[in-house]
Amino acid sequence: MKVGAVIITMGNRPDDLRALLESVAKQDGDPIETVVVGNGAPVTGVEDFPFVRTVDLPENLGIPGGRNVGIEAFGAHGQDVDVLLFLDDDGLLPNTDTAELARAAFADDPELGIISFRIADPETGLTQRRHVPRLRSSDPMRSSRVTTFLGGANAVRTKVFAEAGVLPGEFFYAHEETDLAWRALDAGWLIDYRADMVLFHPTMPPSRHATYHHNVARNRVWLARRNLPAPLVPVYPGVWMLLTLARRPSGPALKAWFAGFKEGWKAPCGPRRPMKWHTVWRLTRLGRPPVI
Repeated sequence: MKVGAVIITMGNRPDDLRALLESVAKQDGDPIETVVVGNGAPVTGVEDFPFVRTVDLPENLGIPGGRNVGIEAFGAHGQDVDVLLFLDDDGLLPNTDTAELARAAFADDPELGIISFRIADPETGLTQRRHVPRLRSSDPMRSSRVTTFLGGANAVRTKVFAEAGVLPGEFFYAHEETDLAWRALDAGWLIDYRADMVLFHPTMPPSRHATYHHNVARNRVWLARRNLPAPLVPVYPGVWMLLTLARRPSGPALKAWFAGFKEGWKAPCGPRRPMKWHTVWRLTRLGRPPVI
């Protein structure tokens, strides 16, 4: 299987980017052609890596928008390769067999569409609970079938993009992976979490992003509007509103959350393609019904 990689950067972590590219160069098997997308900033300092192509965008398109540009750099829906790795620019592949493990996994299971890597802190080796994409997340060393994946540490069979579409650019940041995951599952693909496929990434709170609370609320509403059967559309964001209130966020955070929640119901969110009730049942059997 031919494997490529997509990395987006804002140009503010050049040393981390070089370290990541060095780890990609050390992967076993055939070289991995890599596209680095400068999301509103030119890509520099990668001239020493012959397997790297760059795309400079004049403005920041957000995480899904930038990754979509990287996908299309490999042809329509990434068709020039069989598998694409998506890696955060401040991440690092500590093991040299990650790409080979991905090749083997996709070759062995023709229904497997997406693999979510385990993210571990480079200093402590620990994996945060939020980085295990399932509700039963207490044991990050347990691999399993899941219903979503981690955006900056994954491998996707490019046929998934051809059948389910690419990432939702409208989201800019937050929950774009779940949107694609639901559409992929609805198209019949499977998603695995693999504890043995690791990306080192420093531990950071998701709230470091200035628009975190706003986008989290808005995009959860958009997820429902875009993907759920009509009776479940109000249930999913309603449950998350109750969970948010139970967590007692600070006043400014709650204000931003409700502003995003309101925008989610009013603003255009892209095309609506409600999943089949069979997919709702699949999600439920996998331990994550699409209401939580």
